[in-house]
Amino acid sequence: MKSAAYKIFVALALGWLVSPASMGQANGQVGDARAADKQGAAAGEQVASVRQDAKKKTKKAAPEVGSAHASVGVPDLSKDHLMPRGVTTKVEMAIAKGLRYLARTQNRDGSWRNSGGYGSYPVAMSSLAGVALAMSGSTPTRGKYAPQIRRVVDYVLRQAMPNGLITAMNEETQPMYGHGFSTMFLAEVYGMEEDRKRQKKIHRILTRAWKLTAKSQSFAGGWLYAPDDGGDEGSVTVTQVQALRACRNAGVAVDPKVIAKAVKYIADSQNPDGGIRYRASGGGSSRPAISAAAVAVLYNAGKYDDGMADKALKYAKRSLPISGGGHHYYAHLYLAQALYQKGGKDWDGYYKKMSAWLMRQQKADGSWMGDSVGTTYGTSIALTILQLPYARLPIYQR
Repeated sequence: MKSAAYKIFVALALGWLVSPASMGQANGQVGDARAADKQGAAAGEQVASVRQDAKKKTKKAAPEVGSAHASVGVPDLSKDHLMPRGVTTKVEMAIAKGLRYLARTQNRDGSWRNSGGYGSYPVAMSSLAGVALAMSGSTPTRGKYAPQIRRVVDYVLRQAMPNGLITAMNEETQPMYGHGFSTMFLAEVYGMEEDRKRQKKIHRILTRAWKLTAKSQSFAGGWLYAPDDGGDEGSVTVTQVQALRACRNAGVAVDPKVIAKAVKYIADSQNPDGGIRYRASGGGSSRPAISAAAVAVLYNAGKYDDGMADKALKYAKRSLPISGGGHHYYAHLYLAQALYQKGGKDWDGYYKKMSAWLMRQQKADGSWMGDSVGTTYGTSIALTILQLPYARLPIYQR
């Protein structure tokens, strides 16, 4: 049970102003003005004492830079503006520019479409952009980007088909990517929704979506580009596992056997060097990008101390440079998640270097061009990486 002094300190920290008279009423005293003044003075002395003690304790308990406790996202309380560990004013400026870019490039129907050479993929791109905006702290009803988030939620909901697949059929030739990203996005905003009717609608669509995902799982445990393809490969598989985990986090009753089978698929895809190959069957060399993605979803599945995940992470770290490489934005979308969830000095060093690299790549209009796929894609991924330390969405939290 919290002491009265502690409660007074918390009230002051939150900016609550309690008058002497209201203090007297709170204690059931109905004396004259002089009695109330005396009580207020006594309370003021008590608060001053508590605040002095708190300052001493805070100073004594504050972790040193580089200590184990400081490396897991404890904010630097010595600054006027609180920022997560590793985030600088320049990083925040880059994030703000990127968010403004996404906000002003949203289509009237709530979607975003690709501007690169790989097709428009509106459900996939809209979901990635929606996640990036939600990571800013806005929700469908509150915050600077609430109108954009609400519109993209509405857009994604309109793309949900009766069989559970979420896709814009005429614009997405490989719909399972968009299905995975959109299912994860809806699961993240589900708990933010304040309208009970809309919340029930999202829950209903998420239930259909995960059942479609389960029905589309291959015999080996993975997924391919369309629900009825019957095959599997790594990059599609990781999007489905992360979506399923997001649904479970949101309270949607997902069959754990589906996730367990998918985790086994990833294990069956691992090579002796620790990396993950393109698909479980048929052999082949390890793929750095898919290996990073596999680690992220293994952590999502709760496999934090799994030897398989450790080996894959070591492979990804030594195979994925900060400055470039194949499928660079895609690879670092997942490597960043894995390292953030792992925490410690590896994450601190990585974030410092990666944020600096991303700031150098940002265009004057606030966008990033990612992997020649498009600016919506690149900007959404860059913002996701840069905003990980804020830990605002459950799927990206430690």
